Amino acid sequence: MAKKNDALINEAKKIKAELDELKKKKKTLDSSKAKKAEAKPAKKTKKAEAKPAKKTKKAEEKPPKPKKLTKKELEEIKRIEELTLEEELEEQLSDKEIENFQIEKVDMERLTNRVCDILAERESDGMFQSELWKKLKLTNQVGSRLALKLERMGTITRLKLLEKERWTYKLILKKTPISTQSIVNAPCLVCPVEQKCSLDGEISPRSCQLIEDWVIIEMKKPLKAK
Repeated sequence: MAKKNDALINEAKKIKAELDELKKKKKTLDSSKAKKAEAKPAKKTKKAEAKPAKKTKKAEEKPPKPKKLTKKELEEIKRIEELTLEEELEEQLSDKEIENFQIEKVDMERLTNRVCDILAERESDGMFQSELWKKLKLTNQVGSRLALKLERMGTITRLKLLEKERWTYKLILKKTPISTQSIVNAPCLVCPVEQKCSLDGEISPRSCQLIEDWVIIEMKKPLKAK
């Protein structure tokens, strides 16, 4: 009886050992399957990541080629870059707009005479227009249109020069405009005894107090303007 019990115990131990061995094998198989399952998606990801990289390289290898400009186009670009304000205005305005240019609330004849007086002092040397506009308290836009008008009238000549790496103009007086403004207030025009006036008579321009007063007033006007 004791021998049978020992045999049964030994048989049970063998069965248990076999079961343990089977469990170990199962664990090994499960772990190997899990590793294979994890490895497969990783490979796909690498391929998926690699493809866009190739496309990017292709895009970088072929940048858009810049359009090659013709000689005529390059000359036009250079011409536009060197345009002065006056040249831009000449392109934008009609001849009529230039010739009929007026500054609001300004006596254009008086302003023209003032320009001529200033330029006459410089004689043939002329004056840079920026300096003249500053003296007359005019903006560049207004001054440039005035210069175009005076040039069309034949009053001034504009000489284009490169000054301090910028294109500008020197204004030179060409001719003094004829003006009636200097005699518009002359007392002789409305004198009640003008018919009796003569050089050697009792009423004479040599001794006329009205003429003397008028001359003094007119002489003071340019001084105020300065």
